[in-house]
Amino acid sequence: MLNNVEIVKCRDYSDYKALTNIPESLFDRIVPGNKIVIKPNWVMESHRTRTNEWEYVITHPALITAVIRKVLPKLSGEGRISIIDGPMTEASFGRLIKHYPVDEWMLLARQSNVEFEIIDLRDHEWEMKNDVVIKRKSLEGDPRGKVLFDLMNERSEFHGHVKSPRGYYGADYDRKETNQAHDGVHNLYSVSGTAIDCDVFINMPKLKTHRTAGITCCLKNLVGINTYKNYLPHYSEGGPAAGGDQFPFDTMNAKLEGSLAAIIKQHLFKNQCAARYLTSMNTIGKKIFGDSKSVVRNGSWHGNDTLWRTILDLNKILLYGTGDGSMSQGTLADARPYIGIVDAVQAGEGEGPLAPDPVSMGRIICGTNPAAIDAVCSILMGFDPCKIPAIAKSFQVKEYRLCDFKLNDIEVLVDGIKYRISTIPQDEVIPFKAQHGWIGHIER
Repeated sequence: MLNNVEIVKCRDYSDYKALTNIPESLFDRIVPGNKIVIKPNWVMESHRTRTNEWEYVITHPALITAVIRKVLPKLSGEGRISIIDGPMTEASFGRLIKHYPVDEWMLLARQSNVEFEIIDLRDHEWEMKNDVVIKRKSLEGDPRGKVLFDLMNERSEFHGHVKSPRGYYGADYDRKETNQAHDGVHNLYSVSGTAIDCDVFINMPKLKTHRTAGITCCLKNLVGINTYKNYLPHYSEGGPAAGGDQFPFDTMNAKLEGSLAAIIKQHLFKNQCAARYLTSMNTIGKKIFGDSKSVVRNGSWHGNDTLWRTILDLNKILLYGTGDGSMSQGTLADARPYIGIVDAVQAGEGEGPLAPDPVSMGRIICGTNPAAIDAVCSILMGFDPCKIPAIAKSFQVKEYRLCDFKLNDIEVLVDGIKYRISTIPQDEVIPFKAQHGWIGHIER
């Protein structure tokens, strides 16, 4: 049942018995010869400022190993397992992958006569200095290439959304490129060929708060299947008076910062040679306008009306997208088989996703529908799913539906007892501190 979610108690990552208690029924749709994709949260190699810490920032290796051990017998010596992700462009994939027992995974797959691979989906990796791109390195990307999807008009959650005069900001300094990809009719996404080619998709996010999405869980983790991040609108530039959601208020500082930032990014930082000599401008900007740890900017607040649209579009593409860039016309029952397994043994609160503080939650949350899983996870964090746009709007999608049930229809299995989502016992809730732009707006 898509509306069923199960909570598995797991005191720590050495709790082998708990890790093996991930429900077998989740894997029932895997058959011999299937191509399986596992999508962890590999956003960065470590915490943004505490570089020796990572266990509460990215999906833990013990959980991935447990899932691989569940999948291999189902394949019966045929098929393929692909672990894929597109980390932040400034992440070091080399340092990231050192956290994981890749040799063990390869041995397990070889002993089971199953193909195995790990893929960095990105086209580029950046070197950053003081939050400015000073070097760009081209990468091989997905060996199966990328699939370009165009969700035209009402097929996209951007349909009817009016962006500000300056338009959307994506992930790079070229704002024009992002706005050409989302021009009011067309909505372009470049998605991993391996993800679209798979028979079963296993989503393994790390549960954390998130500065522009409220929380990051199954829905938000799908941003990592895209291969070109500048096609992804993150916010609409400017403040509310200009129709933007970059800032929550139309203060003089916000107006000045927004205008200056746009000019600097478009005409100075965009030039890689010039950028190397202008990194100090960010330090000066922080002294004048304040640090992002305390100032809300760049869509990092509860009024972000842009990013949730990007998130839901990518989820629709994953469920219904085909290898030629078209979308299947079937119902949710015919969508790509999907498994969600959330790593909340060690989770993250506060300034997530890159600089959270750890929360020992001791939970693995499992299901087969991202909207249901995320709704349950938000409640376990002490948040209201109806106040987190990506979750709330996922139940309202009309074209390529993400769920065929209502929020209140979700059932949750805890210690063998089934509850409606509205009656989850309060002692299961571990209140998280929201990111500062969301504090006071998403709590229950």
